[in-house]
Amino acid sequence: MTGAATEKLILGVPSKGRLMDETAAAFAQAGLTLRKTGNERGYRGEIVELPGVDVAFISASEIAWNLKIGRIHLGVTGEDLVSEQMSDAATRVTFLKKLGFGRADVIVAVPDCWIDVRTMADLSEIALPFRRAHGRWYRVATKYLNLTRRFFAARGLANYRIVESLGATEGTPAAGTAELIVDITTTGTTLAANGLRILDDGLILRSEACLIASNTADWSPATQGVLDEIKARMAG
Repeated sequence: MTGAATEKLILGVPSKGRLMDETAAAFAQAGLTLRKTGNERGYRGEIVELPGVDVAFISASEIAWNLKIGRIHLGVTGEDLVSEQMSDAATRVTFLKKLGFGRADVIVAVPDCWIDVRTMADLSEIALPFRRAHGRWYRVATKYLNLTRRFFAARGLANYRIVESLGATEGTPAAGTAELIVDITTTGTTLAANGLRILDDGLILRSEACLIASNTADWSPATQGVLDEIKARMAG
């Protein structure tokens, strides 16, 4: 089994921005001080009160991946990233605690001008007429390739094409590179500014930052003991 082989528990923490700050605040509220070791721009750290922890400051996406393969024992990342990277998340990881920040909804949004398209069933109905009119299936721009495929398949939609988005997904319909999008939103303001609206049944996932344990990491009595201490403090 591939896993984190160490007597210390390895904790993955977001490496920058608001997610890093809010993670540190959540741990501080539990009486646990996250601190970088070496210089402030470094990627290693510690929990001052728990010498049995090594902290790895990495991106939220990398945390999800490392939890999946067992390279870290514990991590803070978004439910959306875990669901995107793991079709079998229920077996690979254990969600320990929702942390109350990093909230975002993964949604399906269409142009406002598609006045007759309100639901996923409507999307299915327009697929063939769209193809006859344009000579191709409509395009869905997204960074969430797997979540999109699973959600669309569960609703019987197969006649579309995914366009992988590497930038501002909400701008792709206006730019003419896609007809609709699957993306995250918090307030809907950016969607509205780009002439988009969420389908009535287009909510794929309500996501927020969570404390998550890897089921595929190598757990020793020592690392399990540290986990129990962290869980007890976070619960309090």
